[in-house]
Amino acid sequence: MQKDLISIIIPCFNEEEMVPLFYMEMLEIMEGTQIVDFELIFVNDGSSDETLGEVRKLAEKDGRVRYLSFSRNFGKEAAMYAGLEYAKGDFVAVMDVDLQDPPALLPSMYRTLKSGEYDCVGAKRIDRNGEPKIRSFFAKSFYKVINGISDNHIVDGARDYRLMTRQMVDAVLELTEYNRFSKGIFTWVGFHTKYIEYSNVERPAGKTSWSFWGLLKYSFDGIVAFSEVPLAIASFIGFIAFIVAILLALFFTIRTLIFGNTTSGWTSLMVMILGMGGLQLLCLGIVGKYLGQTFLETKKRPIYILKETDEDLENKSDT
Repeated sequence: MQKDLISIIIPCFNEEEMVPLFYMEMLEIMEGTQIVDFELIFVNDGSSDETLGEVRKLAEKDGRVRYLSFSRNFGKEAAMYAGLEYAKGDFVAVMDVDLQDPPALLPSMYRTLKSGEYDCVGAKRIDRNGEPKIRSFFAKSFYKVINGISDNHIVDGARDYRLMTRQMVDAVLELTEYNRFSKGIFTWVGFHTKYIEYSNVERPAGKTSWSFWGLLKYSFDGIVAFSEVPLAIASFIGFIAFIVAILLALFFTIRTLIFGNTTSGWTSLMVMILGMGGLQLLCLGIVGKYLGQTFLETKKRPIYILKETDEDLENKSDT
């Protein structure tokens, strides 16, 4: 009887310290789970350190290790998409190389999917211990906002770490949009998902490449990708501002006719100008964000560009 193949997609950006540690952790899982075969697909997202060199070493000594290397940094979303495209497995997992996605959960995920009741098993953090307070606050706020304005429900604490059936992976690959927000995409395609809870795990080495501002921008992109409510808010603000302007015009006209004094006050005038100007710029910014995303989509640029793969390494060995 042929064994199932599980493909593990591991996006990497400047993770030379973590690549060997991750491999050793996965080696224990692979050697201890004899009922399935594994392939590890490292995706080097334009790293400037020795990440690619470390991955090459693993590919040379272990045939289960494959890799893709981008021509530059295209971002984690592009790395995940590339891995999904190249994965051959009957089941496909996405994992971070920093070991904050515990590999020990994989056997349980696999058994759950083999029961046939679910199409996907995801990992959900039940706490954010070790994470900066302000980052945790904004993360929780983001989930509240996006779930309040979007038809897609994204589980608070859910990671990109999940094991999916081939059917679900193929469905995700049909969404070829340039501006990707995988947490929303995994929800949008549907399928029956179960979440396994675990306590937060801190990375044992290296430093995260995600800055606060990078996460904030990523959050805005996710909201724009899966909700039109900000556009409706911009229209509502414009309508309210118009009504207020009419009411103020009537008030000042009536006051002048009754009391005979003209409207005066440089301060009140400046407040109105700055207030209205600020609202206009806010609305233009919201519209501009959607227009910019549309502009990028219409260019039809590739999501990523490959520079090297493990197949190139094999060809060099043959020659």
